[in-house]
Amino acid sequence: MKKITIAIDGFSSTGKSTLAKQLANQLGYAYVDTGAMYRAVTYFAMKSGWVSEYNLNTSAIIENLQGINLEFRFSEQLGFAEMYLNNVNIENEIRTIEVSRCVSKIAEISEVRTMLVKQQQQMGNNKAVVMDGRDIGTVVFPDAELKLFMTASAETRAQRRFDELIEKGQMVTFDEVLQNVQERDYIDTHRDDSPLVKANDAVEIDNSSMSKEEQFNLVMIMVTEKLNSI
Repeated sequence: MKKITIAIDGFSSTGKSTLAKQLANQLGYAYVDTGAMYRAVTYFAMKSGWVSEYNLNTSAIIENLQGINLEFRFSEQLGFAEMYLNNVNIENEIRTIEVSRCVSKIAEISEVRTMLVKQQQQMGNNKAVVMDGRDIGTVVFPDAELKLFMTASAETRAQRRFDELIEKGQMVTFDEVLQNVQERDYIDTHRDDSPLVKANDAVEIDNSSMSKEEQFNLVMIMVTEKLNSI
């Protein structure tokens, strides 16, 4: 049976994970949310007092990376894999605005990226995987058969994220979320190690005005064409 690697990169809150889950479910592929991995390291650093909105103890984080054990465990009830840090389910904890404010700082640390990229490559070394993040098509799987780059206006993405947080009962304002989106965009695209860029052979999708169903159908056409061509 033909199998491919699907790499989905793009800005925050562009629906990368939603699309990746849809594709993985449809194709019977493994799904890896690399953003959750960076968020988990961020949560670990926050709980240890090494990172906040206003400070960053890079050396302490690097020195303690070996104390971080990350694992995705599939939840039958939810229908997707949840993130576990050192055998503790932290799926809800890593989705807060507080973690969002700090995650791009953690993602700038080369030693963190090196550790996580190695794990991600191991997860997808047999193909049949859908992986989303910031550097999947450029660094983790530069030879992926299908690469997508997701984008949308900052305002559209902030509204999506705001609605999601409010639905979860978190107390945030739209302006807070918009500022976070804009700050993450800047950090993600300007960091020295593996900045967010569109791979030369990636298909760019601006989903500002697209429904999830329209986007899924569009990408499934691309997947089918790619499978038929190999």
